[in-house]
Amino acid sequence: MFVCSEIIILLLACNFCVCVYTQDSSCCHYAADLSQCREACDQLATIRSESRLKHLLQRFPSYCPESMNELWNCINSTLPGASRKSDGWVGLGCCELAISVECRRECKQASSKNDIIKLCKKDTEKPLYSCITKNEMGSVCCSYAGRHTNCREYCQAIFRTDSSPTISQINTVKEYCQSVSPQLISCVANYTKSYPTKSPIDSLYCCDRAAETHCQTACKRILRTMTTEHEIMEGLIAECGSQPLPQDPLWQCFLGSAHPPAKSDPETSPTAKMDCAKLHCCSKANTSLCRNMCQEISTNWGTQTWQEFDQLCEYSPVETDLITCLADVREPCQLGCKDLTYCTNFNNRPTELFRSCNIQSDQGAMNDIKLWSNGTIKMPLMNIPVRDIRKCRPEMWKAVACVLQIKPCYSKSRGSVICKSDCVDILTHCGDFTRFPEGQTPERICDLLSPTDDLERCIPLQRYLTASPFQNIIEEVIHPCNPNPCPSNHLCEVNRKGCHQGQDCLPYFCVPGCKLGEASEFLVHVEARIQVPLRSGQAGCYEVCTCGQSGRLENCSEMPCVDTTKSCVVGGQRKSHGASFRVDCHSCFCYAGETICTFRQCPSFENSDEDRSLFTGLPCGCADHFVPVCARNGRTYPSACVARCMGFLGNQFEFGSCKSTEPCSSNPCPRNQRCIPKRRVCLTDMTDYLCLQYECVSRPSGCDQNQLDPACDMDNMEHANLCLLYQRSKTLAYMGHCQDACRVPREVCGHNGETYRTVCEAFSDRVAVDYQGRCHAVGTVSEVTADSGCNAVPCPPLSAEGCNPVTPPGACCPVCAGMLQILWNKQQMNVFAKLNRNQPLTVHDILSTLRLHISVPQCDVFGYLSIDSEIVILIIPVDLQPTSLQIEACSKEAEKIDSLINSGSPTLVSHVPLSAFLVSELKLSTVSSAASPDTPSLSFTLCLFLATLLSFTGAPWNA
Repeated sequence: MFVCSEIIILLLACNFCVCVYTQDSSCCHYAADLSQCREACDQLATIRSESRLKHLLQRFPSYCPESMNELWNCINSTLPGASRKSDGWVGLGCCELAISVECRRECKQASSKNDIIKLCKKDTEKPLYSCITKNEMGSVCCSYAGRHTNCREYCQAIFRTDSSPTISQINTVKEYCQSVSPQLISCVANYTKSYPTKSPIDSLYCCDRAAETHCQTACKRILRTMTTEHEIMEGLIAECGSQPLPQDPLWQCFLGSAHPPAKSDPETSPTAKMDCAKLHCCSKANTSLCRNMCQEISTNWGTQTWQEFDQLCEYSPVETDLITCLADVREPCQLGCKDLTYCTNFNNRPTELFRSCNIQSDQGAMNDIKLWSNGTIKMPLMNIPVRDIRKCRPEMWKAVACVLQIKPCYSKSRGSVICKSDCVDILTHCGDFTRFPEGQTPERICDLLSPTDDLERCIPLQRYLTASPFQNIIEEVIHPCNPNPCPSNHLCEVNRKGCHQGQDCLPYFCVPGCKLGEASEFLVHVEARIQVPLRSGQAGCYEVCTCGQSGRLENCSEMPCVDTTKSCVVGGQRKSHGASFRVDCHSCFCYAGETICTFRQCPSFENSDEDRSLFTGLPCGCADHFVPVCARNGRTYPSACVARCMGFLGNQFEFGSCKSTEPCSSNPCPRNQRCIPKRRVCLTDMTDYLCLQYECVSRPSGCDQNQLDPACDMDNMEHANLCLLYQRSKTLAYMGHCQDACRVPREVCGHNGETYRTVCEAFSDRVAVDYQGRCHAVGTVSEVTADSGCNAVPCPPLSAEGCNPVTPPGACCPVCAGMLQILWNKQQMNVFAKLNRNQPLTVHDILSTLRLHISVPQCDVFGYLSIDSEIVILIIPVDLQPTSLQIEACSKEAEKIDSLINSGSPTLVSHVPLSAFLVSELKLSTVSSAASPDTPSLSFTLCLFLATLLSFTGAPWNA
């Protein structure tokens, strides 16, 4: 029945009432014998969000087996859409190829191929069924690659859901994987012999280049339903109303992609064979041999060099940075692991990072055990003879196989190497010494394969010899993009915007992207700006490209080369380019001979108590008075002293906060345009680039009604997007769904020192709230706490009892969050701005890009430029009552980002402007085990604070 829940007092206090479709809890007595199923069933009966209910229904078969017929019959009768699951369903990424809307919807909610047969007929949905068959075949074929990552990567490139295999891809698999697995070669050959050289759906990406929405939709329908080139062209001319002119972006793309090289042709163009993401890693090689091999591999993939690279570099102890970087590109670390049927001890680990938790790796581990049961473990460097592993420590061997396939990012090094003591132990007991090469011992073998017991650099097997302790915790932390439900030319993005009323609301979006190499699965968003090394491989030389609508990098511009040979001399010691280090309390980085450090005030208390009493913790020892000034970069500083300390001259700031100024008062726009305030904090040199706090907009003639990016106006009326709000001549209050709690202004102070009318306005600016009321105090930015005006600030209670919080720099009140303090390079920001038509880069640009890397909807990103010029990032739980597991998940997300920054991983720092990051410092919140985080005490202020936060951070899955 359709009900409005009134059982959550906190929600009522915050003026929220969520109406959902709920299920009769009487079904759950059928699950009495299976606690995990019973708990999931009980949640079905109590969930207050329709969207989260749909998400749990998709996952529900993982908790309740198909054999529980009475339970399933009961649930299906009360909850239409609930369906049983077949293990190994790999067709979800094909759903976008469905022709009918009904079929597409059914496909996205399906748990197996059988579920979609009712509404998706094979004779009318050929592209969909072809894609599903292709995915299923690829899952089987590529599992034969075992732990040979490169072979599996090339195999998976053959089975993309959105393109036909090229001759170079087919030849590479034949050449590289022959020695790895003849079964894989045979499996791939059976597929490629019958697959057409070119399919119309290979050109689907061209449809997005059409100017009109109706033409884009018609184009996709035509390519899915018609087969001959003549039919397709006639259909496009009729639907789009234009002739095939070369200058038209749609026809330019379509005609250019209509004539690919035939299978008998030589290799595709050299540019297509580059892998820009892997090329980033080559500079991390410590030996010229591995650097040159990496360069050859990344600019001419498919060569036999990969086999030499495996043998000479993959296990070299001096090439850890290079190998970890390549692993980040191939298989980035992601939170969560579930749905494995063989490596079951790896399931239900929502706050652990894994590189390859999927059914292919699960099958690969099983295949490894079968091969090892023959008495030999084949490694790139050696063959290890073993006794019968089916009798000698079988569970430990299974854990080894699963670790090597699933690849936990357990250690800070993010490597997938088991600890040496485990390696020695298992080979001592199960190695076949009669067949060991002369002079070999378990210790010597493990010195090469698993050289350390440092838990920051290796994986202890004991962790995975038993099931997860969280196996009965249901849906506290979800991972909607793991495994990836999108087609292979689309990125999965967490849905934090909700959906149009009446439409299905999934917890993710599939957005178009660009692959950075023919065999690479590394994608970036359309219109993203990416920094890539030059093909020449010259160290320190890069270009900035844009991911175009065609799905390829375009509009590339070379940057000035950085002299990586220049070193820095600090305290009589020489630091090489790229080295991070500390000087007193400062975090520092050597960049092309320049030492870049933070502006912190370092405490020095040895002299007297008077020195201690005078220490304020603010830059240049400024007093902790709060007399705000607005600087030319759009940042409010607590005093003129602090602004001057940060390099601003007297004529480059004015008294008063930046939000108190009115940028449109001088009417700076042309008559036919409207001036709209656009507050931003710029990160480029203000002597060269203007940081305008407004934009001039014309009333739009047309807006896309289907684009969803909710905006709330000053009359508390919601619009689907900003374009529609401007078209109706309304004034923006904040981005996001309108909230009753923010209908009446109630001022709050943000971490950036700005006063906002409402908490909604602060969150719309991606700024978390420090305390209630106007800003009137400034906190320390030093690691040493000093007395300040914050002593008089009443802080809200923490969101979880027992939380060990962090206090953001310059703020007064602590929060439960993961926090990063990032040192960055203004010189690079200036270069990026120059290449971007002299548009300055902003803090909002940073936050928008970083937000895409947070995969857990229960966490979101906030941040600001601190008063000592560090970029502060906060990853905060967004549930009303965050559990210890959710707080841990946000800390893990912060730890992941911190690690990627400090290692210079292209997963993160190939993105402009994140590539200007130099080094990060991490502080994490934890929850003490004695606490009871599930029942925190919340004041009305904090309830309002968190409830509003939900509207900006995925309320449909968290409410």
